[in-house]
Amino acid sequence: MTVVSHEVLPLFAEPLFRANIAGAITPQQIEFIKAMKMVNNMENLISENLYIFEEPELKSIKDAVQEVLDMYSRDVLCIPQRLYVTQSWSLTNNSNVSMHGHSHSNSILSGSLYYCDLPSPPASMIFTRHVSYQQIDLAPESGKRNIYNSPINRITPKQNEVFLFSSRLTHMVEPNASSALRHAIAFNTFVKGKLGNYRDVSELVL
Repeated sequence: MTVVSHEVLPLFAEPLFRANIAGAITPQQIEFIKAMKMVNNMENLISENLYIFEEPELKSIKDAVQEVLDMYSRDVLCIPQRLYVTQSWSLTNNSNVSMHGHSHSNSILSGSLYYCDLPSPPASMIFTRHVSYQQIDLAPESGKRNIYNSPINRITPKQNEVFLFSSRLTHMVEPNASSALRHAIAFNTFVKGKLGNYRDVSELVL
């Protein structure tokens, strides 16, 4: 064998940030969200109100999500700009209902909040590595997936958790295999602050 040595180095990582905000969610808020008017959304149900974090009753949840976004800005992205929630909405999956694969436009990070008890099994979120059609599919052998070759990743949520992930990532939700409803909140974000440089004529103040 002519190969003397070799190594594999990760060039980039795709973060998924998860945080528990149990202290910010009250039983009254859970009932308030569950009572919101819902409308059809392809497969599942979505709240008619698409800015639910603007409801005064949900202020403590909005503040906790903002704290999580501030942590992500400071500790993961390490940027001076501030992330903030734009749109926010409630989702309900009935029994045997999933969420189709999609990504989020006009957003930097997207998030999911599991504000109440989850059915058993809870139905995982599935993230897809590829964002375009794969003409050649080089699938890894069974049992040999790793961070370099896996085409998907499956993340199982827990009650009171917030997930943050890049809005460009295609993601979906497994079918709800329980007879109980699966509730969640989703939201998008953007940044406030200054981008670019004045002398480079690339400045943008948001």
